[in-house]
Amino acid sequence: MEDLEPLLPPALAGEKRTCPGGEPGHSTKRPKVDPDEQNGRLSHSPAQEEDEDPAAGVKEGLEEEEEEEGEPDGETFADMMKHGLTEIDVGILKFVSDHEGFSGILKERYSDFVVHEINRDGKRVQLDDLSIPPMPEEVPEVEEPEQETEVLSDEHKQQLGELQLFKNKEGNVSIEVVDDTKEKRTLVHKAIKTQYPGLETKTEEREGKKFIVAYHAAGKRALAAPRKHSWPKNRGNFCHFVLYKENKDTMEAINVLSKFLRLRPNVFSYMGTKDKRAITVQEIAVFKITAERLSHLNKCLMNFKLGNFLYKSHPLKLGELQGNHFTVVIRNVTGTDEQILQAMTSLRDTGFLNYYGMQRFGTTAVPTYMVGRAILQNNWSEVVDLILKPRSGAEKSFLVRCRQEWAESQDPDAALRKLPVKRCVEGQLLRGLSMHGKNNIITAFGLIPRNNRLMYIHSYQSYVWNTMVSRRIEAFGLKAVEGDLVLRGGTASALSAEEAEQHSIHDIVMPLPGFDVIYPTHHVGKGYREMLAADELDIDNMRHKVRDYSLAGAYRRVIIRPSDVHWEVIRYDDPRISLVHTDVEKLEKKPAPVFNTEGKYRALRMDFSLPPSTYATMAIREVLKMDTSIKNQTQLNTTWFN
Repeated sequence: MEDLEPLLPPALAGEKRTCPGGEPGHSTKRPKVDPDEQNGRLSHSPAQEEDEDPAAGVKEGLEEEEEEEGEPDGETFADMMKHGLTEIDVGILKFVSDHEGFSGILKERYSDFVVHEINRDGKRVQLDDLSIPPMPEEVPEVEEPEQETEVLSDEHKQQLGELQLFKNKEGNVSIEVVDDTKEKRTLVHKAIKTQYPGLETKTEEREGKKFIVAYHAAGKRALAAPRKHSWPKNRGNFCHFVLYKENKDTMEAINVLSKFLRLRPNVFSYMGTKDKRAITVQEIAVFKITAERLSHLNKCLMNFKLGNFLYKSHPLKLGELQGNHFTVVIRNVTGTDEQILQAMTSLRDTGFLNYYGMQRFGTTAVPTYMVGRAILQNNWSEVVDLILKPRSGAEKSFLVRCRQEWAESQDPDAALRKLPVKRCVEGQLLRGLSMHGKNNIITAFGLIPRNNRLMYIHSYQSYVWNTMVSRRIEAFGLKAVEGDLVLRGGTASALSAEEAEQHSIHDIVMPLPGFDVIYPTHHVGKGYREMLAADELDIDNMRHKVRDYSLAGAYRRVIIRPSDVHWEVIRYDDPRISLVHTDVEKLEKKPAPVFNTEGKYRALRMDFSLPPSTYATMAIREVLKMDTSIKNQTQLNTTWFN
């Protein structure tokens, strides 16, 4: 998932968070794909915002929207983040440029981060068409919208709309069928199910009269037995569409769509995940669901918009993404125009160190890489302890209670009862311990979804990579040297002194540790061996007795140079307004933001494109020369807002 680290907590952002619908020394080695790029994911996310940090648990569906939001014992988010990580903790130490840094507020509003996918054809994905594609001429229309509209009165439509948005206290709407016939009842059933996704219907007889009762179907029964729909043979089986969303991560969005459409989430496919605190535009594909049904969701979902519908014969695949285009607003910048010019020119011409960003490592006092290291050490009691023990940092109050119970009783069932939502990593591990016992931790740990388990060891690889790249830059600066690695025709090899003069720093790669990579032949390569040995790991034996946890390794470029780099310094008077003209605003023909050259506030607006598996916050870090950790940004923002 592309890098959209939430550097300003929602509690400080002053924005209402609404809920739709109710709200990872041999020259012939094959280069490995970076685990993130291989999975189509460009970051791992922090605990208070995302569904993929083990410390936070996995959000799944609308039920999660009702979780407790308060912090434990009256602690503020800023207080909790005093225990969080900083960049130094995860090996992020160096910069490329020599300009003087300056400060700014990143993600004061989620609309300050706008992301558009760059699809496999190299085109920027945009939402600019809400129309429904026509049916193939030889296939008759299945829908009968005129008839459906006539069978529902305006009062019924209002009641059904409120029911769909969970605003109906009775939990159902009853419609009496006048002039009752089977055909008339069928039309009413069909009209409700078509126009109000998420609702199911049944027929009831009361005192000799027939009523059609509409109710919310989002739940296990509906998901277990979705209704069958006919599908034209001459139409592609997959409806591709552009999903515009605000302040929702991709999996959260897909869970919402699946609930309203009464589908399983696995019928959706995508090229990469998008994080939460942003406006993001990406392509989604869904199996045998019509554009009409998808389009109806635009009537009832807040902070979502679906469009650019197109039927195709294939799904989307993780890793097909060519990159992402970012529009970033940094508010309250203190840099002079000259400083900003130097910083942005360096970003455009030289680039930035391709560090793994802070969201890769979690937000609490127990970094995810520590869990990954314990897995690689085969120290399973330490794995359980690190995941379940009490810790300082940003956490939901129910997780705090669960950890306290585990610390006191070591009873997985008792600790599990403290969790209102059992799908989080902690809940899945506790359920595994309850089922398999504390003497069979490997099997218990296996109940956690594979991607989440692998995220821990990828986090450890990322920690090592960051640390070694900082050593490489400290030792040799921004020039290729003898012993550096480059990729040639699908293989990695070390440069000779003569070859080094023919290459630039942009050609250099560094390995993530594993059993199928080579290491630099200069002293930084020895640093890998020393670092792993200090962590009680054998760099010559990176295969694990559990196959999933065997690390093949990968190569990653040291420097990334963004493309399509543009910037401007803007002034404005109202800190509440959006400074970006979004796709939806353009569709609704709303005017673009107007900037006052004499405005009270000053912001830097940046536009740039990045390839997969790179972190936008690391590009922004290079510009600002600031620590991008949530801990540092929270302290900065608290000072600013006070």
